[in-house]
Amino acid sequence: MFVQFFAAAGVLAVLTVVPGPDMAVVTKRAVSCGWRDGLRTAAGITTGLLVWGVLTLVGLAAVLAASAVAYTVVKLAGAAYLVVLGVQSLLRSRRGHATGAPAAAPAGNAWRTGLVSNVFNPKIAVFYTGLLPTLAPAGLSPHLGMAILVLLHASITAVYLAGYVMLLAKARGFFERPAVQRVLDRVTGVVLIGFGVKVAATRH
Repeated sequence: MFVQFFAAAGVLAVLTVVPGPDMAVVTKRAVSCGWRDGLRTAAGITTGLLVWGVLTLVGLAAVLAASAVAYTVVKLAGAAYLVVLGVQSLLRSRRGHATGAPAAAPAGNAWRTGLVSNVFNPKIAVFYTGLLPTLAPAGLSPHLGMAILVLLHASITAVYLAGYVMLLAKARGFFERPAVQRVLDRVTGVVLIGFGVKVAATRH
């Protein structure tokens, strides 16, 4: 059983470090508002995973994964949210460029930003109902095995994002330069919009 958990942890770790919308959101918050805001965003993302874990255990995530209509609604809502974040980032870069001042910090609660970006990601539902059960160790009840794996995934994500935020904090002096912030805003905006378009175009 220990070997199975170790193998599952390895798979979850690989999936966690793959860049995605969550990483872009964390990067923007941490660089613009500091490591505390970055950690709050990471906490929101981790909470989103726990929300999906609970939905999976009660069967709602399976319904979402199986329903084309429900999947599409959540997918489009998530895509729209990412595009809005991207557009806001591009607008901040233009305002900063026009005034010669550093771009304004992102608006809104950091924890809520992380939570919403994760909860409106239907791929988590597919992942939790499709792949996660195959990683559950034999000898445990399905619900217990899934609960442990969800907690494991959330823990790996929290540790990884926290470490990433602290690394960004070390270089914040560089990122605080107005010219660098403008470039970062533009790059982050394009990346978030790109992820939004990708999510919207993804088939069930």
